[in-house]
Amino acid sequence: MLDFLKPPLQAFQDFVLLSGRAVGNIFRRPHYYTDVVQQMDTIGVGSLPITSMVGLFSGIVMALQLSRALATYGATGEVGHLVSVTLVRELGPVLTALLVAGRNASGMASELGSMKVTEQIDAMRALGTDPTQKLMTPRLLASALMVPLLTVIADYIGLLGGYGIASLQLGQTYSEYWTSAWQALEYNDIAQGLIKPFAFAILIALVGCFYGMRTTGGTQGVGRATTRAVVVSSLWIIVVNALITQIFVSLYQ
Repeated sequence: MLDFLKPPLQAFQDFVLLSGRAVGNIFRRPHYYTDVVQQMDTIGVGSLPITSMVGLFSGIVMALQLSRALATYGATGEVGHLVSVTLVRELGPVLTALLVAGRNASGMASELGSMKVTEQIDAMRALGTDPTQKLMTPRLLASALMVPLLTVIADYIGLLGGYGIASLQLGQTYSEYWTSAWQALEYNDIAQGLIKPFAFAILIALVGCFYGMRTTGGTQGVGRATTRAVVVSSLWIIVVNALITQIFVSLYQ
């Protein structure tokens, strides 16, 4: 009667076991530092242009919308305050993670999936190399290091975009905008802005590698694995964002 639950439960069990091995390999030798650096370049430097662009236009759009709303109450001087809090707490981490998921979760799934269907992973096992340690752990480490950095850069560029609108359309000075934006931030906001992308990065790497390692069915299977990796990682980002936000709201009420 409940046979329909068996496949998703089995997949979740496999995900937990594979993720546990990938995390455990961080503390075991050998350490593939060259692969970690290569993945940092792919994930971090490769994603920098799109995350910077999205951060910039997010700041511009927020400043435009907020200035219109705040003008009703004569509080346009609070634009920097609201742009700063919104970017650092929510939009910066979430948008950056979604972009990285679309770009890199799909890349991990397709790359590992191609290796799986061409039996390269089986060849690695035959040669005595642990595929989890060689393929998953470097991607996990690189994501955990680079996604928070990308988020910080996107937040800063978004604040620059907001300053451009505040300066050109609202007549705010440099000191007015940046003083408001800086004073708005508390340790709670900074903690959320760093913990969220770190958690999202782990999810992106683990989900992308998991679907890549489970690929079957030739080239069509690679396409399916890529699609699932992006969809599932994006959904988990939204869910985990809500959970972390609820935790911080409860702690700082």
